[in-house]
Amino acid sequence: MEETKFTPQTWPDKPEQATMEGKNKFVGIWIFICSDITLFASVFATYLSLKDKGPAGMEFSAASLFELPLAFVMTMLLLTSSLTSVYAMYHLKNHNFKGVQIWMSITVLLGLGFLALEIYEFYHYVHIGFGYTQSAFSSAFFTLVGTHGLHVVVGLVWIVCLIVRNARRGLSLYNAPKYYAASIFWHFIDVIWVFIFTVVYLMGVLG
Repeated sequence: MEETKFTPQTWPDKPEQATMEGKNKFVGIWIFICSDITLFASVFATYLSLKDKGPAGMEFSAASLFELPLAFVMTMLLLTSSLTSVYAMYHLKNHNFKGVQIWMSITVLLGLGFLALEIYEFYHYVHIGFGYTQSAFSSAFFTLVGTHGLHVVVGLVWIVCLIVRNARRGLSLYNAPKYYAASIFWHFIDVIWVFIFTVVYLMGVLG
């Protein structure tokens, strides 16, 4: 069956939910996010209970370890990437495929910048002796921030696959829900990072 050709005038107002498949994807991503919130709630609770806890003579603490300037730059990169994904969804709703691809690509670049800084941060901590098995505190920290980092990797791979796979296909009611679901997931990652920045870095340094 030949795929329906759309123009900005005939494009649905909510292309991400214009088909049953799209509605199912919309519901599915929110079900996944709700289950993922449970995961992050668990690792947040573990971190808070083990913060600054470790063997006698432990030389590291949140106040002396974390660097707010670096965490702030990471936060700005991720929040800006959330904004660029909003621009991409704006173009999606206006049937501007080029705009979707450009802004999603910028989202990927900002996400890669965040990931590079996070890898550098982990390397620095391990280099100075704050490794995963150094203490209960270090294990809780790397588990929490690393779990978020893994979600960032998944989100980046997801978006890159969408950009590459649909480069020659254009925008349709088949792939529009996929872009939208990826955008929702990316916003979720950003929200989780705001909590990490506040609970781990800001509260850790300022007490």
